[in-house]
Amino acid sequence: MFRNFHLKDIIFLAIIGIIFGVIYLATGFIYNGLTVLLTPFGYGPMANDITIGIWCMAGPLAGFILRLPGAPFLSEFLSATVETLLGDQWGASNILSGLVQGIGSELGFTITFYKLYNWLTLVLTSTMMTATTFTWDWFRNGYSHFTPSMLTTMLIVRWFSMFLFTGVLVKLIINLLNRAHVIQRISK
Repeated sequence: MFRNFHLKDIIFLAIIGIIFGVIYLATGFIYNGLTVLLTPFGYGPMANDITIGIWCMAGPLAGFILRLPGAPFLSEFLSATVETLLGDQWGASNILSGLVQGIGSELGFTITFYKLYNWLTLVLTSTMMTATTFTWDWFRNGYSHFTPSMLTTMLIVRWFSMFLFTGVLVKLIINLLNRAHVIQRISK
């Protein structure tokens, strides 16, 4: 799987891992603020679902730019590892979350056999990441204890967060990189 990676691809993945590791660390502060704001209304746990899309952007971005099997997984895993090394609040369990997020991102590209790089792929990636991370949170964060209506709301909010950040925002970043001719330089 990783035989097609060249040194420039590995360097690019490392750069994405560092940049998004810092972004993911900063997202923890947003998550904490939302948790504090939403808890009095009984929606504190939903802070995770609102911010989860930010924590999953590295995979789709790397997948769209490098177009190599394994790139989405590696970039999510590296970003989570950098976030952990920077001292995030979740410690080593964050690396496991990075694995789950990476698998979800990889599945979105796998469904299209790494042939399509359009909105369909972004929707599939958002949906697969929603499914894998929600399943992970079901066990890790005790989502099984919530009422069916709360679970449904959380799942819908999570999918919209994923689509907004791993779909729309990643597409905007890709468009900007295309206009700056950055992607052509990386892809060659």
